[in-house]
Amino acid sequence: MQKKTHIKKGDLVKVLSGVERSKQGRVLEVDRDRMVAIIEGLKLNKKHSKPTTANPQGGIVDKEGPIHLSNLMLIDAKTGKPGRVGRKANKEGELERYVKTKKTAAK
Repeated sequence: MQKKTHIKKGDLVKVLSGVERSKQGRVLEVDRDRMVAIIEGLKLNKKHSKPTTANPQGGIVDKEGPIHLSNLMLIDAKTGKPGRVGRKANKEGELERYVKTKKTAAK
């Protein structure tokens, strides 16, 4: 049985910890078995590739590495602020995700 995740492919996320801390990017892929995501342009690793018909020269290619889902936070598309994910029913009764952002208290 696969686990439910708060991050989906195509989401804009912020990295909370690790080498890529406080950077943001778009999710390219989510592996629910390992609970990791591949983020566009983050955690780049050098990959040595053999010559192929598509790339006859071969060489060293930068490839994105996995980041654990617990280190990612969803960014609200409207406000651009990161927050936790909540689910609520819409008019048709289907669950839709929304971002719970931190509310600042007026002093």
